[in-house]
Amino acid sequence: YRKAMADFSAMRNTDIWYAMLDSGQFIKTANEAGRKNQAKKITDKARTKDSRQALDKLAEEVDGQFCIISEPPNLIPLRELHRDQGRTGRDLTALAKNEFEIYQKSVPDHCKLLLDRFHPTDVALKVVGVGSVGTRCMIMLLEGRDHRDPLFLQLKEASSSVLEEYLSPSPYKNQGQRVVEGQHLMQTVSDIFLGWTKGTKTGKDYYWRQLRDWKGSADVENLSVKDLSYLAHLCGWTLARAHARTGDPVAIAGYLGSSSTFDGALANFAKSYADQNERDYEEFLKQIRDGRLEAVSG
Repeated sequence: YRKAMADFSAMRNTDIWYAMLDSGQFIKTANEAGRKNQAKKITDKARTKDSRQALDKLAEEVDGQFCIISEPPNLIPLRELHRDQGRTGRDLTALAKNEFEIYQKSVPDHCKLLLDRFHPTDVALKVVGVGSVGTRCMIMLLEGRDHRDPLFLQLKEASSSVLEEYLSPSPYKNQGQRVVEGQHLMQTVSDIFLGWTKGTKTGKDYYWRQLRDWKGSADVENLSVKDLSYLAHLCGWTLARAHARTGDPVAIAGYLGSSSTFDGALANFAKSYADQNERDYEEFLKQIRDGRLEAVSG
């Protein structure tokens, strides 16, 4: 990160803005670092993660129409929900489809033209990652020219930034828009389907994005030290680029300096964070054993 930020501090603004690491460059740099096989494995797997693959995994065909499968508690179609505050699952599905029309107003015209070629067919609640625990998340299946032309969108609840307690309030009234605008600022190429809405019934803010749009990842628990070091280098470069785009790269590079003080601080923070995660998990298991938390295995 420190080396990358120093490089960005010497670049022109437009060069920083257009800096990117595409799949070809990713494999090229990996080859130079002797990590080509690991990079190719990541990119090949990422290319399979699209709406077609999601359709095979998350939906089933019933009477010539694809519907999202039911796998409670991780995936529950709204059509299967019991009455909630006087509304049936069918009512909630209709409400979600109405939200789709509102969401379309938040995307650029060229994306709106594309979305007009799709119509929602099914919606489901979906359990998401640890960082989003306790927030609402849904996925929506849309159909294009026919039922073999799918598009999956994801709706995620967006709350206020934890930094607002210490900094100025967000200029955006909708927290979903705050998330979307932040992604556009940090990323050289963002998901074209990024948009936002406010729930007409719940009043909650949401941001929308495409589900499974060639996102790549690595199994960090099974990486060699050299592979992990290489991926950490790429992550540091990517983070530095995001900060260089949204902040003052010269000031940041000057603050970091040429010593390893910042590097050591990050390493110490990471270790403390890992230790805290282990303590939290042990407390979680203890509350299950004591009966304070109800849990089901499997």
